[in-house]
Amino acid sequence: VQVVESGGGLVQPGGSLRLSCTVSGSISGIKTMGWYRQAPGEQPQLVAVITSGGDTNYANSVKGRFTISRDNVKNTVELQANSLQPEDTAVYYCNVFSTVMGAYWGQGTQVTVSA
Repeated sequence: VQVVESGGGLVQPGGSLRLSCTVSGSISGIKTMGWYRQAPGEQPQLVAVITSGGDTNYANSVKGRFTISRDNVKNTVELQANSLQPEDTAVYYCNVFSTVMGAYWGQGTQVTVSA
């Protein structure tokens, strides 16, 4: 099973990015797909998560600015990040949790918000 993120980059404050994550390989029982981030010197934090039924949960700091979505057939999850601020700068990691096979992580994609 491979988890691969894409879509990070450098953006100015107030800008937008769309992060994508694709899960490949033989995996079943995916319950949740989500995004976490880790800024330098800080602990990892949950950004957003979505269940197979479409229920979502967001960190308070991104509510109203970020939107998570998933395609259960293609095993992809995306994060639309709008109104980005310097404090959103971090490495963003995709997480997939299967009730059968456990948790998988991507390698991370850097998001830098700077003028």
